[in-house]
Amino acid sequence: MTIMWNETELTSGPLPLWWQIADRLRRAIEHGEFKAGDALPSETQLNEAFGVSRTTARAALDKLEQEGLIFRKAGRGSVVLDPKVEQPLSRLSSFAEDMRQRGLSASYHTYGIAAEAAPSDVAQAFDIAEGTPVLHIIRLLKADGLPMGMSHSWLHPDVLGNKTPPQQADLNSRSLYDWLETNCGARIVGGSETIEAAVTDRRLSQQLEIPLGSAVLVARRISRGTNRQPIEYAVISYRADRYRFTIDLVRQ
Repeated sequence: MTIMWNETELTSGPLPLWWQIADRLRRAIEHGEFKAGDALPSETQLNEAFGVSRTTARAALDKLEQEGLIFRKAGRGSVVLDPKVEQPLSRLSSFAEDMRQRGLSASYHTYGIAAEAAPSDVAQAFDIAEGTPVLHIIRLLKADGLPMGMSHSWLHPDVLGNKTPPQQADLNSRSLYDWLETNCGARIVGGSETIEAAVTDRRLSQQLEIPLGSAVLVARRISRGTNRQPIEYAVISYRADRYRFTIDLVRQ
């Protein structure tokens, strides 16, 4: 049976009171006592429930905010965020596959599909001359209808050849990887990826529906086919409050 967050008293000992309160609230979120969009108890309510100082209550809520479990906003208090989606760094999969494995529904909004001259980073990724025509695809990635990331993908010129590029309707309803395999016989089996932190500009903030200057995780990926030749170069900006990467480490 799940114990309510305020049913038992805090204990004296090595664990600080603020840590115990944060742990209580964290477990309450995990067990569904507080769901996404719900407000956690206020500092005043925590003071009354546990007989602690305002500083202790604030430290507990600060800890949950640092962990990305809540956001604090004047007039609304401490609001529970949607759980983050975890992407293991050792596995390469499409966004649709990622979401499906986590019980979420993937959807897309395609902003553009157009041929353009390859910029320097794309040319370097594909080992082609800068300015070579490549197909550029811009899509908003959603999980259960909520913005998760903004994707810019470029396809190697050899992938399409003389084939007709995908249409907006094609990529609004399915994975790009699925379209490539079905229509071009190009199956992505591996690749390499680098990840860095960044903040949103005004346009990206509007697209992801987050405040200007919010943190994002930028993944730059080269995806390769069975012959080890590059198929796609992608730059994806993920909302840092909804997405995180994990990796298993082995000590040699």
